[in-house]
Amino acid sequence: MTRFLLRRLLYAVIVLWLVSTLVFVFLHVSPIPVERVIGGPRATADTLAQIRRNLGLDQPVLVQYWRFLRRLAGGDLGDSYVNGVPVARLIADRLPTTLWLVLGAGLLACGGGVVAGVLSATRARSLWDRAATVLVLLGLSTPPFVMALALLYLFAGGIGGGSGPFEAGPPLQEHFLRRMVLPWVALAFLMVAAYTRLTRGALLDVLGEDYVRTAKAKGLTRRRVVYRHGLRAALTPVVTQLGVDLGALVGSTIVTEKVFGLQGVGQLVYQSIALGDTPVIIGVTLVVTLFVTLANLVVDVGYSLLDPRVRSG
Repeated sequence: MTRFLLRRLLYAVIVLWLVSTLVFVFLHVSPIPVERVIGGPRATADTLAQIRRNLGLDQPVLVQYWRFLRRLAGGDLGDSYVNGVPVARLIADRLPTTLWLVLGAGLLACGGGVVAGVLSATRARSLWDRAATVLVLLGLSTPPFVMALALLYLFAGGIGGGSGPFEAGPPLQEHFLRRMVLPWVALAFLMVAAYTRLTRGALLDVLGEDYVRTAKAKGLTRRRVVYRHGLRAALTPVVTQLGVDLGALVGSTIVTEKVFGLQGVGQLVYQSIALGDTPVIIGVTLVVTLFVTLANLVVDVGYSLLDPRVRSG
């Protein structure tokens, strides 16, 4: 297990280094020079040259790359072009909202999908199974932003406000659950459908294995066979898919936060793209990469606990 963890940690470090290198390359091949963005369209040549010297852009590329990596190692993501505030501080102010959104939606999607998939697999071709199939088709056919707008109109009085059991707006000030339930449902609806289908198929395959039939022949109860022997093996593809979906879940928060007025990292990226604030966009990219890499590391550990055979892979 120790060797497995060390190997996965090494992979995580390599991924972070590669993404950081790509970000550095992006900075240097951008069609709009950094000094022009900071100085504005009316900046003189002397002003642009001074900005380049202040930022160290007149240094050799390898020197700039080393300084870039050293700043990242110290948690320095640079300053915003728009207001001069450190990017790390901007992200830290918005990150709690996004983490709550991703955590709640992930738990709702994975938990709800597994429960619905198990019930569907153990009651194959029943009314519940057919209803779950309809839910899967509906979930896979509905984009998150469409679900977000529909929930907003139905339960929060529309985009312009109004009366309703739920609210839109920053959740960390007041009425946390009233402002987070709808974003959680909107973001998790597509994933619930996917996990329902995945759990149902995996559990049906496992229940047809020889060792499961042997357990039934020994007189074990159906509940023990399903939950003790079948579900553990069926959860391995679900855990793997969860690691893949985390990146997509983080990316989907941009639209969801915009629709519900959540002041999270997604809103920050949306505003930074509109203003051309490159350091903020790059800083968010690196932070999201870090969280996705750590989440995949946790998923790998969970996968190894469910199936010890992967530790030797």
